[in-house]
Amino acid sequence: EVQLQASGGGLVHAGGSLRLSCAASGFTFDDYAIGWFRQAPGEEREGVSCITSDGSTYYADSVKGRFTISSDTAKNTVYLQMNSLKPEDTAVYYCHLATFSLNLHYWGQGTQVTVSS
Repeated sequence: EVQLQASGGGLVHAGGSLRLSCAASGFTFDDYAIGWFRQAPGEEREGVSCITSDGSTYYADSVKGRFTISSDTAKNTVYLQMNSLKPEDTAVYYCHLATFSLNLHYWGQGTQVTVSS
């Protein structure tokens, strides 16, 4: 069973930083993308950043230059370093894993990020 355990959210002032972690377990796929979506109150869930099994990275335009995604394959953990946080980054952040060949999707529980102005 695939499990994604997210952690690292919290409350921070604008301009501050947080690091999210997503520990993945129970999967043996070799073609995948793992990363983060977020959903603000009243808004649709949107993709934030992901990293693929070959190391390619993706960032939403709204976070480019401020967020950095990385992975520790030995720990099966993905990190999202979020710097220069803005109030508009406030949302519940969800870890997400997608496999390319099987088109399977897995979600972790959300972690709340709140940025005060």
